[in-house]
Amino acid sequence: MNIQQTLSIIKPDAMKLKYSGKIIDFLEEKGFSIIAQKKIVLTKNQAEAFYIVHKDRPFFNELVEFMISGPIVVQIIEAKNAVSLYREIMGSTDPDKAEEGTIRKLYGSNIQCNAVHGSDSVENATTETSFFFNKLEMIK
Repeated sequence: MNIQQTLSIIKPDAMKLKYSGKIIDFLEEKGFSIIAQKKIVLTKNQAEAFYIVHKDRPFFNELVEFMISGPIVVQIIEAKNAVSLYREIMGSTDPDKAEEGTIRKLYGSNIQCNAVHGSDSVENATTETSFFFNKLEMIK
């Protein structure tokens, strides 16, 4: 059994619409354990640093502004093959193209306001989780 950890972010749009509890319930029902969780507001510098891989993309500034527009919930979630399982249950980046029953189909409204972020690889999961959490904050 390949138990992995990955990062989940409940984005400002889902927080504003009070979907965080529903998303957390959804994750636990799908077999994820939450081993670290906190509610924060990113600074502009933090958001720019987190999304640095997109710095040359045309949507970078808009993404940063969106991610600092309100509180977010950052979590380390754990399950068998967590990275690929979470990618699957998140659904397509564009909620209009997401499969029925996925988080983004249920709680997203457009390609930016798509409710959640998840790591796209095991390597990025390690980088992203350590961006937000230290070992003392992880409960197993």
